[in-house]
Amino acid sequence: MHKVSISNASDPPGQHVRVRSGPAVRQANEPLVLGLDVGGTKLAAGVVGADGTVLSNLTAASHAYQGPEQMISRHLELGRDAVIAAGVDWAAVEAVGIACGGPLDPLAGIIQSPPSLPGWDEVPLVSIVSEALDRPTVVDNDATAGALAEWWYGVGRTRAVRHLVYLTISTGIGGGLVLDGRVYRGAAWNAGELGHLTVDYLGRPCGCGRRGCLEAYASGTNIAARAIEALAASAERSSLRDLDTVTARDVAEAAAAADPIAGRVWDETTAILGSAVANILDVFNPELVVLGGGVTRAGHQLLEPVRKLGLAQAMHPAARSADVVLAELGDRLGVVSAAAVAFERLLRDEVLPDARLPGEPAATGAPPTPRPARAARSRRAAAGAGSGRSEEP
Repeated sequence: MHKVSISNASDPPGQHVRVRSGPAVRQANEPLVLGLDVGGTKLAAGVVGADGTVLSNLTAASHAYQGPEQMISRHLELGRDAVIAAGVDWAAVEAVGIACGGPLDPLAGIIQSPPSLPGWDEVPLVSIVSEALDRPTVVDNDATAGALAEWWYGVGRTRAVRHLVYLTISTGIGGGLVLDGRVYRGAAWNAGELGHLTVDYLGRPCGCGRRGCLEAYASGTNIAARAIEALAASAERSSLRDLDTVTARDVAEAAAAADPIAGRVWDETTAILGSAVANILDVFNPELVVLGGGVTRAGHQLLEPVRKLGLAQAMHPAARSADVVLAELGDRLGVVSAAAVAFERLLRDEVLPDARLPGEPAATGAPPTPRPARAARSRRAAAGAGSGRSEEP
């Protein structure tokens, strides 16, 4: 079992964390989902209620270099530990939702060579997880899942919007779209690859095979890479030279401390992100652009210049009707995003007040409303009688 420590919001990233948020006592019949968030830097697993309450939230380093087989095995173990940490019986966990960086095929449940996950070539992740945990399972692009989660449970709920674009800035960069009160996935269910907007068509090579993508400049990985390149190209003093490994967080902290090299890298990063946000505002005309992901731990040091530049560069009608904000869900976002996908696509008849198509929650942007689903539960209980469904899979 993974070693777990009790932590709070002040803990540094990368810790093994268990978080219980929301009401201490949940509804007896409230559906629960196990959310699994697959990232190039960390894995997360947690049990989540239909109202967004997080009963557990465990994280572990991805060790992506180990390849998919070992990563999936460790993630399954982390998921089992998350159910134990939540203090619920496995029989109460009705489904598994997975959020993973793209490209992927959400309908077939296959991961298709994401740049941040080397070796994940045509990996049938949904079938592997469903068989291992004996639960219906779905996967979606992590940024699409993040958009849904922030719309249902986060800043979109707070502001009651119908048009929201979520931009995740982490190991890579991705995007998710809520347009006119519904999640937009596109013809191949891969819409929102905003990390591959071209910012310089002759620019830096990107992991996708093209040049000059937003991700090649402003992802956490490439902020650090650009800082290392800047150090090599100059003899100028910098506190970054004292570090064995440079991360985006190091660059942000050094920039805040007036380090000249880090400052230039950070300023270029926020300028590029601001330009990308202006493009997003002009193309989609959302009410909110929500920034999430590990790099946004820099807080207002990132948000303020990106917001100012994005609104200043966008066309006036788009800028006038929009705002740029940080995600509200914080460290809960990974598991809540994954869980939201399962509630949307597998359990909507149980948690939504009336029947709607996947990706079409209430027009107000309201999250699912938990309600008892005794008939469905009784059928599952009868089908699982004597099968050990209440035990750890």
